Amino acid sequence: MTFTQEPLFIAGTLCIAVFFANWLMRFPWGKTVGTPIWVILICALLSNLGVIPSAMEGSPVYDGVFLYLAPLGIFIALLEVDLKSVKKAGLPLLLMFLLGSLATVIGVLVSWFLVNPAVQIGDLAPAVAGMFTGTYIGGSINFNAIALHYEVNQSGNLYAAATVVDNLIGTPWIIATLILPKYLQKLFPRKKLASAYSGEKSQGIEYVSISSLASLLALGLLGITVSKVLVGWFPQVPEIIFLTTMALILAQFPAVQQLYGKHTIGFFMILIFLAVIGTLCDFGALAQTGELAGTLMLFVGLLVLIHGLVIFGVGAMLKMDWDVIAVASQANVGGNTTAIAAAESLNRPDLLIPGVLVGSLGNALGTYVGFVISGIL
Repeated sequence: MTFTQEPLFIAGTLCIAVFFANWLMRFPWGKTVGTPIWVILICALLSNLGVIPSAMEGSPVYDGVFLYLAPLGIFIALLEVDLKSVKKAGLPLLLMFLLGSLATVIGVLVSWFLVNPAVQIGDLAPAVAGMFTGTYIGGSINFNAIALHYEVNQSGNLYAAATVVDNLIGTPWIIATLILPKYLQKLFPRKKLASAYSGEKSQGIEYVSISSLASLLALGLLGITVSKVLVGWFPQVPEIIFLTTMALILAQFPAVQQLYGKHTIGFFMILIFLAVIGTLCDFGALAQTGELAGTLMLFVGLLVLIHGLVIFGVGAMLKMDWDVIAVASQANVGGNTTAIAAAESLNRPDLLIPGVLVGSLGNALGTYVGFVISGIL
């Protein structure tokens, strides 16, 4: 093992990336980009330069982030949520999410006929189209479910290329959904949901006491433990639902509301998660898959472009809150965790719980729609 693969070095580098991304916010040009985007870009650069490995190569640190740190960050961030704001944000986000799902299907069908990926991919092309339909309705769970059913995973080169392309297209779209609302709001002002303004007032410095830190970590760690036990008893219910429900209930208690540091600690852990997402932009792995990668990049890139044009275009005609459109799109393309990361990054705590719920709906819906599209094609 080289020192660049040493878990402590990787963990330290991820923290440095978060520190440097936050430091860049002191400059006007840095603020226009935003901390989450800087974190993704810095770690994408570091992994492609070989300073740290890509998450696709694997590391106990990356496994720990996906398995423990990201859920912990989500749980602590959700402790900010006020039920009144959820009620106001829920229906608009659900409508935009369903529109985004339809936009994905349109994108797949248009891209299929324009790119004609079957020429390069062969008989498994409909299955691959179904995989990308599923993953861009509800996240990577659907991608793998469809791949396993059609045994795409047994075609090593194709499966590897599809996975790399999914990450290389999905990560820039995370960046896009964080950038677009800010600039679209300036160009085409839209009335924000009434629940948004309470979230915007929460910005500022949080002074975290040892008591608050200990309490939040204890709640988060024990909450994840209980959710894993409940999943063992009720395996048909996604773990994120249990996690969300517990956080939502706890968030209504005055003792929890008075804890300082929920935003700071939760957002830090989500930034570490986004740092790992940045390492998935592995151009070296893409180059190894040759012409197949080019076809998939064109197919998936066009698919996501059409998804974006449809959801933002129709959302604009409906005069929908730009933040709601962005989080809904991210729930489609990235799933639960990136939807929450988008809501937190846009400083919209009112969209955290609705983001989780529509992301979970996408997990359930995406696989079925993916199979339907594969069958049709």
